[in-house]
Amino acid sequence: MTRTTIDTLTAASAANAAAHPDDTAVICEDRSLTFGQLHAASNRTAHALLTAGLRRGARVAFLGKESEHYYDLALGCAKAGLVLVPINWRLTAVEVDHIVRDSGAELLFAEGEYLPVVERIRGELPGLRGVVQVDSATDRGAGLAAWKAGASAADLDPGTGRDDPVVQLYTSGTTGLPKGAMLAHRSFFAFPEAAGEGIRDWIDWRPGDVSLIALPGFHIAGFAWFMHGFVAGVPNVVMRAFVAQDAVRLIARHRVSVTYMAPAMLQMLLAEPEVTRETFRSLRKVTYGAAPISESLLEQCLEMMDCDFAQIYASTETGSVAVCLRPVDHVKGSPRMRSAGLACPGVEIKIVDGDGHVLPPREIGQVCLRTGARMLGYWNLPEATAKTLVGEWLHMGDAGYLDEDGYLFLCDRINDTIIVAAQNIYPAEVERAIGDHPAVADVAVVGVPHENWGEAVHACVLLREGHQVTPRQLMLFLKGRIADFKIPVGYTVVDDLPRNPSGKILRRTVRERLLAVPAAA
Repeated sequence: MTRTTIDTLTAASAANAAAHPDDTAVICEDRSLTFGQLHAASNRTAHALLTAGLRRGARVAFLGKESEHYYDLALGCAKAGLVLVPINWRLTAVEVDHIVRDSGAELLFAEGEYLPVVERIRGELPGLRGVVQVDSATDRGAGLAAWKAGASAADLDPGTGRDDPVVQLYTSGTTGLPKGAMLAHRSFFAFPEAAGEGIRDWIDWRPGDVSLIALPGFHIAGFAWFMHGFVAGVPNVVMRAFVAQDAVRLIARHRVSVTYMAPAMLQMLLAEPEVTRETFRSLRKVTYGAAPISESLLEQCLEMMDCDFAQIYASTETGSVAVCLRPVDHVKGSPRMRSAGLACPGVEIKIVDGDGHVLPPREIGQVCLRTGARMLGYWNLPEATAKTLVGEWLHMGDAGYLDEDGYLFLCDRINDTIIVAAQNIYPAEVERAIGDHPAVADVAVVGVPHENWGEAVHACVLLREGHQVTPRQLMLFLKGRIADFKIPVGYTVVDDLPRNPSGKILRRTVRERLLAVPAAA
């Protein structure tokens, strides 16, 4: 390697292998790879990809759960100048077809469990040159190993730089078909570069840390968390899929010190039988995000886990952490606990109205971010890119405001805003208030059609085991906590609430379920 600046995943892999080749890089189930082994393995993958005839910039898809082999492929693509396209393994054949077709993926790596889905769509995808089964019945990586057998383990440099694409992550598609957000190598270096020595005040990885990857790698949260830890040179413990009991076991077994989870995951951890403060004694810092967290749950976490907490506000399009509520701001009773935090080093925030004018503090508008980690754009969607990425500013889909000190307070997704008799109501605010009731485990608030008001506020409530509460009791509880016009007029007790893989409640699905229930129910 001739490159000296470590600003690509290719360079980071070589640097880690040279500096500490025998240190553990990744752990999954009962297997592990050192930085030296992962570097050599991904070198072989890169050489095999080039031998297969893929040219720089070609797309390579992956359909499967988390393992060291997934990150072997991710780094192999980086070293070959290719772009990885991870696919959510929960998707239907039609949805997988869209991503493979839209991305123009030339090779698809899949775990055997998902080959039936691949076979259903393969005949309709003439651009797909081949399918490689990653595993076998007894070995998670047997197929990948056989496919690249004989490939060189020598270092290679495709000539890509920090601004070249390395991964194409598909958005959840809540407002239409999923879009492929292209992220460059710089997305995984911008935050630590900008933070410098002050990174410990935000989100950091230190020598001796062990990081737990609990969120899926087909999502920016899981992928970026792994890559940040990998670049920092710490071991990453990778979960195939999140199971609370397994997470508790892994934290204790590997003495996990840092992790990133959605609030729903934290709640499941605390609900595990026999969990005590001692269970989490190795934790140094827990980062959470991807969905709002109730004050009561956060206070429980602070008490039980007894470590630093940091909140992330980001998106696929931001490429990395953009806004952070730092550990120092996690003070019980502080109004800042309801905020998303401050712009991270190297990031700027502005709030604009419908005409693009910047709004003063405390006025609600659209959240816009400028960050060096931002996406390159949406794949083959110039109009959608121009709408979201205006100059260097990302126009987020969230409504919010800044206070006088620059703290960002999110109101809700713009598309989720409920309009009752011309009054804007943001479901997240109502959900936070309802979530403070001791009987409520989870809640989703949506707008439903109303003959006189246009829409009415309706709450779907998941109760804690052994608890009961009536609609009247909830309405009385909310009196004085939020304005009267924001208090739901309808309540439905549900057995579950649909969430996407990152933990966000799918309000559109909640609303569809609610409206499908006969009026007499």
